[in-house]
Amino acid sequence: MTAIDLELPPRAAWPGSVARLAASAAAVDGGVMTTAELLAWLDDRRRAQAQRVERVPFAALNGWGFDPRTGDLRHASGRFFSVHGLRVRSDFGPVAQWCQPIIRQPEIGVLGIAVRDFDGVPHLLMQAKSEPGNVNGVQLSPTVQATKSNYTRVHGGSAVPYLEHFLRPAPGSVISDVLQSEQGSWFLHKRNRNMIVEVGPEVEAGEDFAWLTLGQVHLLLRQDNLVNMDSRTVLSCLPDWRQPEGGAGWDRALHADREIRSWITRRRAEHEIEVTPIGLAETEGWYRTEDEVAHEKGLHFRVVGVDVSSGRREVPAWSQPLLEPRHTGIAALFVRRVDGVPHVLLRARAEPGFLDTVELGPTVQCVPENYAHLPDEDQPPYLAEALARRDGALCDVLLSEEGGRFLHAQSHYLIIEVPSGFPAVSDEFRWVTPCQLDELLRYSHHVNVQARTLIAALRAL
Repeated sequence: MTAIDLELPPRAAWPGSVARLAASAAAVDGGVMTTAELLAWLDDRRRAQAQRVERVPFAALNGWGFDPRTGDLRHASGRFFSVHGLRVRSDFGPVAQWCQPIIRQPEIGVLGIAVRDFDGVPHLLMQAKSEPGNVNGVQLSPTVQATKSNYTRVHGGSAVPYLEHFLRPAPGSVISDVLQSEQGSWFLHKRNRNMIVEVGPEVEAGEDFAWLTLGQVHLLLRQDNLVNMDSRTVLSCLPDWRQPEGGAGWDRALHADREIRSWITRRRAEHEIEVTPIGLAETEGWYRTEDEVAHEKGLHFRVVGVDVSSGRREVPAWSQPLLEPRHTGIAALFVRRVDGVPHVLLRARAEPGFLDTVELGPTVQCVPENYAHLPDEDQPPYLAEALARRDGALCDVLLSEEGGRFLHAQSHYLIIEVPSGFPAVSDEFRWVTPCQLDELLRYSHHVNVQARTLIAALRAL
């Protein structure tokens, strides 16, 4: 088994991780930077990384073009990513079959956070990074956030800082290393290597980087559009410092661990989802103009082109396609206590881009406007309850999705406490403890990217 296939991160190799992470989570205004210094640093990075993003027609995209045979949108190098069509037949959700554009990016990128002790308190090396699709430019990203095309420098740009600590980590330094999926509705089989690696005192923060305590990252995570999607997914892979080491307390879960695993396996075996790649030109229900590929009813998303210039990236100027959602999503996680033990309600979701058919998602994950034309019985389960209980949410934060592929894609992430007897309405749902989630996150393709954001947010409460 190669390192990139690793599915059981050697967390035990990081002695005292629970106590050390608890100390870092408690350090909200201290450590290397005070909170005031942190906010001032972010403001300074926003000014230094001013980025121009201009919508342009597809013909103006440098290096990109439509395949004359299939209509697929590709880069001349054959690298980075492509946009092609997909025909889907599925028994999940109210629509049995459809066609759509989808992003295909077969490369496995690296999303990595370096961890270093300062006076015995772990700090995370976070990067202030501007992405063309972000609504507000700079957001807090991992130490390394790079596709394989980026870090092998297909674009001819500069090297990725700190990359060597993740491609060739020192023995015993890996805290977590697991392949995780991204949006299964927008990406086909997209995976990134989510890594957390401990480094020594020789690693210092560069100009666009800062050492932050976990508590400081949590402070920013509770604010709109400050911590990016790639940081959130890696943060969810940290050992849960709130849980006893060794999995104590699992016997108090509503469902035993083996029952949860059997349920996931059964949902994967029983769901029928068939995906057939097709040419973008063959994608029924979608049309192409000189500056967009869009749905004929104005739903879902459109594909557009942008021209970008930035003085703080590996390449100072480039152009690319981006996927632009039509509306803002909702991802809600219901929480309740069962005999005093916290549980979260997850849904086994079948999405066309998942590598293994089903992953566990939030209680609610949808764009309500995409269901507005459907009858009440076809509305997403629990959506009405989530909207009705939103005013009392434990967490309600607007967060951006991947700014390197999506233009102004945002979702409202909600954590909502429900009464102790609140039911699961069907076999698609299960109540799972945070301790069980911590174990599931050690494996690939079990917990989807929206649920991973909510797990990071839950730990930040």
